[in-house]
Amino acid sequence: MNDETMGQEDAAQDAEACAEALESLDRISLDEIAFDDSGVDVQDEPETEAQSDNQDAGDVEPAEDEADHEGTESEAGNQPESDTGEETVLLDSLPAEDSLTRELPGLGSAPAVDETIAMGDIPLPSVPSAREAEVRHRKMSPKRRNLMVAGVVAVALVAGGAGYAAWNGYQQEQAAAVAANAHTMMSVQIGMHAAGLDCSTGSKIPVQVSGQDSDGSSVSETLYVDEHGRGIKLLPGDYTLSIAASPIAADGTIYTVPTTKTQVTVKSDGQDLSAQATFKLKVPSADTVTDNQIDAAAKYAEEGGASSAAAAKVLQQAATARRDAAVNAVSAQKAQASRDADARHKATDLYQLDIPVEWYGKVATWQNGSTLCIYLGDDANTPLVTLVAVREGESFTPDEGDTVLGAANLGNGYTVYASGPVYPYVVPQTINGRTQNPVSTYPMDTAIELVELTTGNRYTYSQIKNDLVGKDGKADGATKLETDYLAQILLPSIKAQD
Repeated sequence: MNDETMGQEDAAQDAEACAEALESLDRISLDEIAFDDSGVDVQDEPETEAQSDNQDAGDVEPAEDEADHEGTESEAGNQPESDTGEETVLLDSLPAEDSLTRELPGLGSAPAVDETIAMGDIPLPSVPSAREAEVRHRKMSPKRRNLMVAGVVAVALVAGGAGYAAWNGYQQEQAAAVAANAHTMMSVQIGMHAAGLDCSTGSKIPVQVSGQDSDGSSVSETLYVDEHGRGIKLLPGDYTLSIAASPIAADGTIYTVPTTKTQVTVKSDGQDLSAQATFKLKVPSADTVTDNQIDAAAKYAEEGGASSAAAAKVLQQAATARRDAAVNAVSAQKAQASRDADARHKATDLYQLDIPVEWYGKVATWQNGSTLCIYLGDDANTPLVTLVAVREGESFTPDEGDTVLGAANLGNGYTVYASGPVYPYVVPQTINGRTQNPVSTYPMDTAIELVELTTGNRYTYSQIKNDLVGKDGKADGATKLETDYLAQILLPSIKAQD
């Protein structure tokens, strides 16, 4: 319910209360007032008192009452009248036995306060009967009655005016409060996510604010918030918020600035705007941070994001050092990768290839013409795979104990065949005592490494021994593990020599 509706209902209630007061005063209050005044201004005739003393009200005939009333009215201007009801009795006219103090038996003339009578117990005048009220009402002159009615109406009007004044004052207070709020800065909070940022040691986040306040004035300024999104104070109004630049963390971290803009409406102090405006600042790879990003972050840190210009300068230096260290690390990694690639790269007179990354540093090679052997560590008697170039139309037969593990067509009339032992199969067979071939007998550490290398570390020795080979003793499943790996990693790198 709005304030206007409440005011209308209060006014209606005041009018109804005034009407009821007038009706009640006309029935009762005027009679009581007439009763009080008649005791002062009017006195009944002797005949009336005599009739009241000698006969009951039930014996008086209407004609006689009217005569008495007319007689009373004719004499009202000549002598005062007294009420026919209760009399006003002065304390000094009371009999001795009814006084407040009296002589008690055996105590002489010393006065004593009667315990049964006190000033607060003096009876008030009783309410007049209906007949007496009617008589007194008739005795009141029309002028006096009109004056009293006018007084009651005046009281009602004053009361109504006071109610209206109170309501009008309340309305004015509300309007003043709204006007005051429209010119009061409101603290609001937005949503903010920036991993690792502590604005007490780093710089605050610059927020660009533009829009219009409740006065219609345009707003365009930069405010700063902490990692919780607190720090914005604005007048009520409608605004657009965006992130102006990255803050700088104490360790020199620079964040990726989101390009999103959000619309908000500021209404009250302490308002949480995170549902309307939440920004996520991500951490990019340090080596990708540019000088422009660092300079922009340092500029806003100096203008208000940091405690001082000196503190902003320290943060800028930290950001630059972090970026430079990351760039150097990436450069070193790339250089090492290049050296490793050169070391892994092998070539014959017919083809070239790259040794798998998983094998690098754990294997060595020998070659003879177009034949290249890759073997385990320094043990040339433990080959992982042997590569042989065969002219198209010619057949290829692997060495005893080896299996053809794959082939790559060079496109120049030659095909390179890869062959070698199926270590995921022969090693478990040796451990299980199913073969006495000394070539297939390996120490446990060697057996484990051979299995892991020929499967690209996709399976452990225990998995192959217990789950694959150990069940049926067949080589098909184990062979497939090795051939699949070589087909995916080694064979695609084999190319014809330029």
